[in-house]
Amino acid sequence: MPTYPKPTQEQLVVTRLGEARLVSPLPLSTTPGDNIGDFVDDDLRALYNPRIMLGEKPSDLCFELAGARREIFFTPQDTTAAIVTCGGLCPGLNNVIRSLVLELLMNYGIRNVLGIRYGYHGLNPNVGRPPFELTKELVDEIHHKGGTILGTSRGPQEHKESVDFLVDRGVNILFCVGGDGTQRGAHQIASEIARRKLPISVIGIPKTIDNDIKYCYRTFGFATAVSEAEKVIDRAHVEAKSVLNGVGLVKLMGRHAGFITAAATLASGEANFALIPEVPMQLHGEHGLLAALDRRLKAREHAVVVIAEGAGQHWLDECPDEFDASGNLLLRDVGPFLAHAIKDYSNKVGNPANVKYFDPSYHIRSVHADATDSLLCERLARAAAHAGMAGKTDMLVGLWHNQLIDVPLAVSCDAKKQLSPEGELWMALQALTRQEKWYSGV
Repeated sequence: MPTYPKPTQEQLVVTRLGEARLVSPLPLSTTPGDNIGDFVDDDLRALYNPRIMLGEKPSDLCFELAGARREIFFTPQDTTAAIVTCGGLCPGLNNVIRSLVLELLMNYGIRNVLGIRYGYHGLNPNVGRPPFELTKELVDEIHHKGGTILGTSRGPQEHKESVDFLVDRGVNILFCVGGDGTQRGAHQIASEIARRKLPISVIGIPKTIDNDIKYCYRTFGFATAVSEAEKVIDRAHVEAKSVLNGVGLVKLMGRHAGFITAAATLASGEANFALIPEVPMQLHGEHGLLAALDRRLKAREHAVVVIAEGAGQHWLDECPDEFDASGNLLLRDVGPFLAHAIKDYSNKVGNPANVKYFDPSYHIRSVHADATDSLLCERLARAAAHAGMAGKTDMLVGLWHNQLIDVPLAVSCDAKKQLSPEGELWMALQALTRQEKWYSGV
């Protein structure tokens, strides 16, 4: 279960633009057992916690289940949608764009889908490039390519200008594809729309290889990133085993969450140490990483170390905080620091290490989505289209115990999801690496 505070039921209520009174054009059914796909009833819910102690009364806390509704809010032939992709690249961006376009144009029958250029910059005509029309022919094969055909950028724009742009362009539904910064921006846009009492829907689709968005068990791009990272760890193992006292050091993305590092370490099975932001560790001393690594080299003459970019920040010298355009704290580069620390320590104790350093950060996020992520992109995009057409707003589509859910942006964006040191993933990693034998805290 999550480590963040449990929400209230009131916080999980999804905002609607108004009553949905139009019959959906989708050829779905309301009759179970007729071998036709069903609409999702508005009253259907997914439990917040499906696990209970025997004899315990189940909690009523629940999420609204995502999916196609029998009644919709927007008239399809009069509806214009827009899609924007923001933040860093991620496998599956083009898949989401394609699935959204196909669902909206082919199944709902809306006539116009706009592609917003280069992130939220494209919502400000003073700094961004004009949007272009997304057609079936244009998106037909883009899911086989990495990146995003819309372009991306970091940082918000003035929300009043963004809403002015949506009004000027006649946009009824804005789909915001991105991570927590993107979704915070989407929430601010939705809040400005609500202040003006405009009938414009804002729907978020969670994207990040870091997998750190609340109420989304797995964001799209994560599985592909783990698969690519696994390959790098395997190569680091080859390099390490090929020389005396070889150390393969791999730095992976993960600013505040160690999901990629932990999952890729488990998938590879070749790493001996995995360091993540959620579990601080000491570098020096008898129970520190360097001493443990030296013992490993004396025993096996090679080792593989995997570290998330946000881990070990307390090892580095203090410096003034700097932030990127999205408001993220700029991290100091722990990879080269650790590589030098390993070399210096091993030389000092008379057991020199041969360090091979790998930093595949941009590689693992720029490839096209694998089959697992492609399927998730399809699910998330179509659920987002259903939510938008039903007149829901200020929400994102999440994944909770393998159920697609509608989550208010305010409750999803108030904190990042992190890996639990008491959870199954971290316990499995400890069982594999046995690194709890040396770890003793900061």
